[in-house]
Amino acid sequence: MTAENRVETHRFQAEVSQVLHLVINSLYSHKEVFLRELVSNASDALDKLKFRALTDPDLTRDDNTFEIRIATDKDAKTITIEDTGVGMTHDELVENLGTIAHSGSRKFLEAAKAKGASGDVNLIGQFGVGFYSAWLVADRVTVTTRAAGHDDAWTWASDARDGFTLEPATRDRRGTTITLHVRDDQEEFLELWRLRELVTRYADFVGHPILVKTDGGEFETANKASALWRRPKSEITKEQYEEFYRHAARAYDDPTAWTHFRVEGNQEFVGLLFIPSAPPYDLDAQPGESRRGVQLYVKRVFIMDNCEAIVPSWLRFVRGVLDSDDLPLNVSRETLQDSSVVRAIRKQVARKTLDLLDEIARDRADDYKTVWGHYGRILKEGLVDDYRAGRADDRDFKDRLAKLLRFESSKGEGIVSLAEYVARMPEGQEAIYYLIGDSVRTISDSPHLEGVKKKGYEVLFLTDAVDTWAVEGLREFQGKKLVSVADANLKVDGSDDEKKEREEKAGLLRSLFDRTRAVLGSRVKDVRASDRLTDSPACLVLAPGSITPAQERVMRALGREVPAAQRILELNPTHPLVEGLRTVSERDPASPQVSEWIEVLYDQALLTEGTPIDDPQRFARRLTTLLQHAVTSAASPTT
Repeated sequence: MTAENRVETHRFQAEVSQVLHLVINSLYSHKEVFLRELVSNASDALDKLKFRALTDPDLTRDDNTFEIRIATDKDAKTITIEDTGVGMTHDELVENLGTIAHSGSRKFLEAAKAKGASGDVNLIGQFGVGFYSAWLVADRVTVTTRAAGHDDAWTWASDARDGFTLEPATRDRRGTTITLHVRDDQEEFLELWRLRELVTRYADFVGHPILVKTDGGEFETANKASALWRRPKSEITKEQYEEFYRHAARAYDDPTAWTHFRVEGNQEFVGLLFIPSAPPYDLDAQPGESRRGVQLYVKRVFIMDNCEAIVPSWLRFVRGVLDSDDLPLNVSRETLQDSSVVRAIRKQVARKTLDLLDEIARDRADDYKTVWGHYGRILKEGLVDDYRAGRADDRDFKDRLAKLLRFESSKGEGIVSLAEYVARMPEGQEAIYYLIGDSVRTISDSPHLEGVKKKGYEVLFLTDAVDTWAVEGLREFQGKKLVSVADANLKVDGSDDEKKEREEKAGLLRSLFDRTRAVLGSRVKDVRASDRLTDSPACLVLAPGSITPAQERVMRALGREVPAAQRILELNPTHPLVEGLRTVSERDPASPQVSEWIEVLYDQALLTEGTPIDDPQRFARRLTTLLQHAVTSAASPTT
């Protein structure tokens, strides 16, 4: 057998066949990533050649082409991925492809750095397992390669079982061609449109042309080959930013604003983040559902669509890209490993986004009003103390988020910031007052507002489901505590004469309080006189430690059991209805009619706060009886 036609047979090293089986069947969650991995390897090979050519120009003197070509053959059921990169020698083939997790890129990068090369040598293949993703879709793989500066070529072939063969080959130019013999159940990847889709998804911004062979036999460029975010801001026009946003976010609107930044130091990365002018369709996707979010790239190679580890959940409306050279990915490059690097980048992303929101709020008030209308309820999630993602570092942004909050209020003059609220607080007001409810209309008619409004105090209207938890997380602003006007501990001091009158009348209500407690039993924690009511006869207030009606509604909507919450029933001692009840009750302590009226008053208080009553039919019958009695009395001839 001559040297030219000899075929070498090698066994994989150290039970590599078993490891390879694990890589193929367990490492990757999506089979389509084979293209990402193989194109990444091809891009690395081109980058290596460019780097080596700096000191050895002869390597590219006869061929200065740097490109990746992809073609399919439906009849042969093959996919070929060819590059004009650095190629491999015989020994490199054995070493790089015959040993799992032996990364030629890693070895090259270490050698380059040892010689003082800069960090611009962008090589993504750090784990050495990307090549083996080929068997996600193929049952046999051949690799024909010719190393730059060498005349001989070699073909490596394997079915990923026991080993591989290696034999001399003929190749008229440097580089590598990988041929995938596609399995019957993966023939979708032989379709031209499918390959182009994968190139756009995973390699659109790889820095070398990726050409895909058309049905007509011509090769057409399928990627942009230029990462806009890597270019200096001074070279990018407004129209280019907007076009990129629509492409990256798959949107049809123009962004409200964007921030383009580069962070250097211990963690180097580039970001281009956009605030959509319209809420993305997948904004409220449930856990496990796909969401576009901010796309993560490593050295311009797409890794994931929605990078939750780096973008806090309370910024999930943001779109754009992040591109890092040194993110700690897991071995399949499908998830991030938790590390100080990831946490530091997460903080930077949040900080840059908050800077952008601050700028909009400061300089474009009308635009910020729209932004808040779309995304305010999501931003508030950043104030929640338990931080549903379990990340305590989100607390660092609580003060900044507080300045971005906007609310409607009892002033009825549009949305107001907490800073504006504090600035117009009248003398003597010590707290920031708020009330939570289902809608501004419901809240604005609430009896809980009466006392504070009479004092001239403004009340913020909180109508989002997250508000109860958000105010618990915020607690105060500029030294002013946030206080609910439905809180049992609320004190609204009136004039001395008003206080004296209330105390005197409250003293007369003791027997009515006792009667009310007896009628309502465990449904209320207590019954007492109110100093917050001026026009309404009664209201329910929150005892310390009680969950709010809004929290109850959220829990019910989630299908959770809601414990029976005991509130405190407050009666207005100056209201004619309460005074009349006291008179009738004292005249006939056992009157069933008084008990019915107390029940109606309690149900009315429940409805006022937005809580459904236990027996609507019974409430309706009681109300009908009251109306009938009133109409009969009004229709009776006067004597």
